Amino acid sequence: MKISGFTIIKNAVSNDYPIVEAITSILPVVDEMIVCIGDSTDNTEQLIRAIESSKIKIVHSFWDPSIRTGGSILAVETNKAFEHIATDSDWAFYIQADEVVHEKYHQGILNAAEKYVKDKSVDGLLFDYLHFYGTYDYVGDSRRWYHKEVRIIRNDKTISSFKDAQGFRRNGDKLFVKQIDAAIYHYGWVKSPQQMLQKQKNTVQFWSDQEERNAYVQAQSAFDFSDFDSLEKFKGTHPSVMHNRIHDKNWQVEIDVSQKKFTLKNRFLYWLEKKTGVRLFDFRNYRLK
Repeated sequence: MKISGFTIIKNAVSNDYPIVEAITSILPVVDEMIVCIGDSTDNTEQLIRAIESSKIKIVHSFWDPSIRTGGSILAVETNKAFEHIATDSDWAFYIQADEVVHEKYHQGILNAAEKYVKDKSVDGLLFDYLHFYGTYDYVGDSRRWYHKEVRIIRNDKTISSFKDAQGFRRNGDKLFVKQIDAAIYHYGWVKSPQQMLQKQKNTVQFWSDQEERNAYVQAQSAFDFSDFDSLEKFKGTHPSVMHNRIHDKNWQVEIDVSQKKFTLKNRFLYWLEKKTGVRLFDFRNYRLK
């Protein structure tokens, strides 16, 4: 069995993406790692080349600024990276620049990939998600955050990235997937208020036109971390590759997790999910087998 990893990145330094941690976190379970670097204006390529691994293969890409609708440029670039993986790979492991896998899941991921490698009815493997917010101490626990997504897909080029690269489809149809005992730790919302605003200013261009981007930039001076409906304190451990970044954190965001900002309907659905573990009316970007 062979697994290829793949990811896309542009301006990792200026946007302070944990791309090194993301890549490093899955290197133990992949046989090669395709890193598709966009036309960056910072030292992104030097950052990637500094990772000491012979598994890493860098390819280059130009991000077409005319492709903005709904973040579709991210899917276009993801598909470019997917095209570069080895033809003899059975699986492709996609990791985004702000996603990290805990080492405690490595063996389980390998076991699941081996278990289903010959079952061609399984198109991919489904991961749980933890979305960190503000600091490394808080995670989203409401319906506002997607709680599962496909991150390992079969090496089948009829499969492609969907919409803003959150998930994958085959010729527009949802994939048949198996849930595995592993989680993705998403750190995209963990930055200082100033860093977060700068990232939003830099990335809003992938979803909106220039007029909307200018309006967003002029309207804010710092990111408002009070804009959440529900969070809870994180009680687990972080992936070891994140320890240095967490140690170097130089900002403080005070969050009151007792605040719950729900409509009546969402308050009931939140209560029901906490009580039963079932998320009713949940959008699924996949089909469970």
